[in-house]
Amino acid sequence: MPFAEGAAHNDWLRRHEDHCLQDTRVELRKQIMDWCDDPSSKCIFWLNGMAGTGKSTISRTIARELADRKRLAASFFFTRGKKDVSHSGMFFTTIAAQLATSLPVLRTSISDAIDNNAHIFKQGPREQWNQLILNPLKNAPTQSIQLVVVIDALDECDSMQDIQLILLLLEEAKDLATVRIKIFLTSRPEIPIFDGFRQLSGGAYQDFILHNIPLDTVNADISTFFLQKLSPLKAKHGLGTPWPDEQIIAQLVERAAGLFIYAATTLRFIQDGIDGPEEPLSLVLSATKSPLSATEHLDGIYTTLLQHSVLGKRGFQECEQLAGRFRQVVGSIVVMFNTMPARDLAQLLQLPFKMVSSTLDTLRSVLNVPGDESQPVQLFHLSFRDFLLDSQRCSDSRFQIDEKERHTSLFRKCMAHISQLEENICNLWGPGVLITEIPDDTVQKSIPSHVQYACRYWLDHWRLGNPVEEDIKTIRQFLEQHFLHWLEGLSLIGEVSNGAHMIIALEEILSVSCNTH
Repeated sequence: MPFAEGAAHNDWLRRHEDHCLQDTRVELRKQIMDWCDDPSSKCIFWLNGMAGTGKSTISRTIARELADRKRLAASFFFTRGKKDVSHSGMFFTTIAAQLATSLPVLRTSISDAIDNNAHIFKQGPREQWNQLILNPLKNAPTQSIQLVVVIDALDECDSMQDIQLILLLLEEAKDLATVRIKIFLTSRPEIPIFDGFRQLSGGAYQDFILHNIPLDTVNADISTFFLQKLSPLKAKHGLGTPWPDEQIIAQLVERAAGLFIYAATTLRFIQDGIDGPEEPLSLVLSATKSPLSATEHLDGIYTTLLQHSVLGKRGFQECEQLAGRFRQVVGSIVVMFNTMPARDLAQLLQLPFKMVSSTLDTLRSVLNVPGDESQPVQLFHLSFRDFLLDSQRCSDSRFQIDEKERHTSLFRKCMAHISQLEENICNLWGPGVLITEIPDDTVQKSIPSHVQYACRYWLDHWRLGNPVEEDIKTIRQFLEQHFLHWLEGLSLIGEVSNGAHMIIALEEILSVSCNTH
């Protein structure tokens, strides 16, 4: 069964992500667990809130508590820009695969559904939902049981139409009898998602608006967070007592303005101080003190840490060079369609690894840069991406990312790599070899990760960029010389189906180009 890597709450790739501290979010967590336990409660619990209010941390905590109580059916954490968890293509197959593990009595029914329909994995969401999940649950040979599916950040699914279809299908779980499935779901309060919920029957869901929790309650939790997380730094660096004192904590809580992402980012910035936590803490506290909105406070800490971590106290020329490198490296990360390790990123961008590595090392407050070089570099929070791409929010133009320019640059880098493809790139021993007969390391050696990325996403970058006529000529030249080599590469990396969609899109693009010239 195909499944999305990194979707589950306890996936290896998510091992360093935060959970709620024991004494925080107490009332909300109790309310959610009471909903889980109440057999008469509605099928869907929708927790919605603005960016940075802590939705994903709550989701991870709820999923872990449910798993400890043997009540978790499955979990899927959408993440924008991260391959299979940025879209719905493997959503239902991933849920079905987890269900088969959490409720073994379903395995036979799910297996039979696959045997009876060999094409189910290539069919639409409705067919997958009905055959792999809903029907097996209806016919489950078990006593009455109630389980919960946790779905986080639904708004980060890349298709609003798919989001609305997912909601309509999930509503059907309300009619299950023997095995009752509930859905705990989080998202930002975006209009298309509101529209999706409005299409559901009134008895299908209840919602909770996270940013409507009284500010005093949120501030108390953020204060607890700072106290517990900053206190260990006192002993580590031999700081005096009390540190941090009540006034410092109060100032940090005020600047957080109800956003947990501000608190988490500030903490990482303070922890990462080369000469200890006092200088970065001073920088945070000396930032603008006038009344600001929550988003403005968050933008302020992002600006402060970028100016301090990327530029420091260097001269004008060196600052311009470092800022340009930042826009090239981090700008690529925030617009790419899949994450990748730093070394692969350097190869994709055709930059020295040391240059990329040194750029990333200064940004551990906002980027998850794993010690294991085989693991991908990721943003800690989507709000950092939003900040960099919005010139109204990112007030320091040196860090503003021009999204179209970045896409165009990545398109050209991709074209440079796939133009090196050649016939029989894996040196196979004859025609008609099955993909399953080719060792993975052979494919990886011949088509490394950055080239695989280029094969899969070059057209997406072109469409979202700001290409010029010369780029059209480059595409035509590539198709004349390397079209079959590219198809061979897509086949070897298991992306032929996506290649078919790309060819259809290419035909439309090139026909329009011909008509306009």
